[in-house]
Order: sequence, then C-alpha cells, then structure tokens
Amino acid sequence: MNLATTVSIMATLALTTAVPLVAQGTPEKATTPTPSKTDSAAAAPAAAVTPELIAQGEKIYSGPGNCYACHGSKAEGSVGPNLTDSEWVHSKGSFEEIVAQVTQGVPKEKAKSGIAMPPKGGGTLSEDDVRAVAAYVYSLSHK
Repeated sequence: MNLATTVSIMATLALTTAVPLVAQGTPEKATTPTPSKTDSAAAAPAAAVTPELIAQGEKIYSGPGNCYACHGSKAEGSVGPNLTDSEWVHSKGSFEEIVAQVTQGVPKEKAKSGIAMPPKGGGTLSEDDVRAVAAYVYSLSHK
C-alpha cells in the first residue's frame, strides 16, 4: 500500500468519525463529545495536519474566513476567545473537535462573550477550508 492510499484511508476514517458529531442535531442543540483524559488518540493531531495545511488555514483565517474579526489578527482573542493558549472553552482542543466546533459554531447561550459564532464563522467555507482553519488553530495552541 503506498503513502497516498494510506493517507486517504486515514482521512476517510477521520471524516467518518467527525460527521456523526456534526449531524447530532440542530446547531443550537448539537454538542461535541469530550474525550476522556485517557483517550490519547483524541489529543493527538490527525495525520492530515501538515505544514502546508496549516499555512493554507492561516490564509483563510486572516482572509475569507473572517476568523480574525472575532478572534483577533494574532488569534489572542477579542469578541471570541484566545486560540493560542491551552484553555479550551467548548472542548479539549483536539483537531477533530476544532473541526466540529468551526463547522457547528457556538450558540450565544454557550458563548463566553454572549455573542454567537455562526457555523463556519458565518462564511461559505468548504469542508477543506474548515479543516485547514482547524489545522492552523490547532497549531497555535499545540506548540
């Protein structure tokens, strides 16, 4: 089995576990399961997090994703929380949890500031764009 096939299989497995999280209900009722402290696989980055994906995510974060508008140009927080530290408000901060959070958004009732984060930041991000932004955010807090 070549490397491309292996990576493709791993990405498919990652997506099949993330999709049910997103499909658990309406955005205001959806929750992201929190892995146990012994679940080391959830804490590890997905194999798909590459320097190229992180660079792409940074461009989307600072551009069409408009993430900077609420999280700040350096991702240190503004209306939205700081994304550069180890404190996670809605999950443990695993790559797949960040993907789910960006996809689902945060209802205002759960938002620390009381201001909702719309799904995909209110933009028209593709699944690949969301994964790129998640890779960038993951890289900021998991140095």
